[in-house]
Amino acid sequence: MTTTIAPTPRLAPLAAEATLIRRSIIHTIASPDALVMSVALPIALMLMFTYVFGGAIDRTGDYVNYVVPGIILLCAGFGSSSTAVSVSSDMTNGVIDRFRTMRFRSSAVITGHVVASLLRNLLATGVVIGIAFAVGFRPGGDLLGWVAAVGLLALYILGITYVFAAIGVVSSSPDAAMGYGFILLFLPYVSSAFVPVETMPEWLQGFAQHQPLTPIIETVRGLLTGAAVGDEGVVAIAWCAGILVIGVALSSVLFSRRAGRR
Repeated sequence: MTTTIAPTPRLAPLAAEATLIRRSIIHTIASPDALVMSVALPIALMLMFTYVFGGAIDRTGDYVNYVVPGIILLCAGFGSSSTAVSVSSDMTNGVIDRFRTMRFRSSAVITGHVVASLLRNLLATGVVIGIAFAVGFRPGGDLLGWVAAVGLLALYILGITYVFAAIGVVSSSPDAAMGYGFILLFLPYVSSAFVPVETMPEWLQGFAQHQPLTPIIETVRGLLTGAAVGDEGVVAIAWCAGILVIGVALSSVLFSRRAGRR
């Protein structure tokens, strides 16, 4: 007598990804602290720089139009950093052991966190832009410029979120992930986000000019305000694409090694 074992049914394409994206969104709704902080802190910084420091930096009153694009990138960074904590929590609370018994690609776990983070970040960015209009932000860009700026921002969010996901995979705890990720959040402060690079000390200008965020911020600023973008746009896209490729590769390889599956 022979026993026939029924084959395990295959999942529909992207079914695992859709399920894990929904899982991450449900977690956000159930515990919206990360979303609230990713909005509240950039808004607080925007108000502080506009009303407290803005008069000293730019006496024309136009500083809000300069600083908002940098605040938008800062908002994206804060929102993406919570992914490191979420991924680290999954890696340390035993849920990955349960996922290991299921038939889906290991990359689906990371994809779920990243896509949910992208949606949270775009929502948070919309709120920040709305507050910016309330405090006097008056960009001169056209509809095409806005669409291009949102596309570049989405590409940047994807890339940086995958990098934070990789940090979450290798961190020993959610607290450690938060600490490691916080280091990356300093980059906007050493860029053209708040002041022109040429106003910085000469020894700092080289780093500020050639780090990834400066061309991205300058491109978003040009697209939103209607200013010429020039070669900065190509450099910004190249940086975003490079960050995305590195982030995807790192998070996938590191997750496969630590989770013990492919």
